[in-house]
Amino acid sequence: MSERHTLTRYAWLSIAAAVATISLKLVAYWLTDSIGLLADALESLVNLAAAVMALWMLTIAARPADHDHAYGHGKAEYFAGVIEGVLIIIAAGGIGWTAFQRLFAPQPLDHTAAGLAVAGIATLINGTVAMVLLRAGRKHDSLTLEADGQHLMTDVWTSVAVVAGIGLVALTGWYILDPLIALAVAVNITVTGIQLVRRAVLGLMDTALPDDELAAIQTALADLGDYGCDYHALRTRQSGARRFISFHLLVPDTWSIQQAHAMAEQVEAAVRAAVPNSTVFTHLEPRNDPAALADIALDRADEAEHADPVAR
Repeated sequence: MSERHTLTRYAWLSIAAAVATISLKLVAYWLTDSIGLLADALESLVNLAAAVMALWMLTIAARPADHDHAYGHGKAEYFAGVIEGVLIIIAAGGIGWTAFQRLFAPQPLDHTAAGLAVAGIATLINGTVAMVLLRAGRKHDSLTLEADGQHLMTDVWTSVAVVAGIGLVALTGWYILDPLIALAVAVNITVTGIQLVRRAVLGLMDTALPDDELAAIQTALADLGDYGCDYHALRTRQSGARRFISFHLLVPDTWSIQQAHAMAEQVEAAVRAAVPNSTVFTHLEPRNDPAALADIALDRADEAEHADPVAR
């Protein structure tokens, strides 16, 4: 069983937590009739849907490369990020609409102590599972687990705000605080949803690796000049946890194929060590061959057509 496949156990943990917290929050809402607690329970329903999506996408992403997907299935995790972000935004809209209606008809709350106790248990469960998912997501470089963990963490802060608000309502009798807090929660989780969607879309668009990883690659290639070599056309992208790095390796014109290949192996190993979980592709070129300057751009035909005739 691959390491990526074992990540599905975290998705099952998230599903179990979502079922438990939904049940507890609905009980708390039934006890108190708090719109804030209802909003919190609705967000947990989204958590359940997101956890099921995470399980599905992690299962797909764990599949090995095949004939139709030679680069693997890692990008499936980005779909989970987009869908989860959209679900968060939809949940925020539902919470906001319900709270807005309650603004004009504030209602007293019942059995606040019991309701707060039940909501507190649900919050503790969510907080614990969120920390587990976030640590696992960072450790295994899984956007799906990080997104699920962030989603649960927003639920934790939502619950904390709701519990605090209900406590203030019980102490002050200001019933309008309940829908106001629910509206604030809606705004907060909307921001989280937008951030998740943006990050996932960047992955689907083959955005380059982050600056720190690009710097690590450049450091690994920094001593090529000591061997009379150079490089250009460096391109990077990420597919789930897998990094793909390619560049053209320029070697002295007099080197044999064996010498050039040995240098390529050495350089690729250095880049893989600098950026873990990466696949490195190199294209060998004689350093002083004019044709080596005609294929730097992504589209070689355009580059050759517009290249400086002197350089060519």
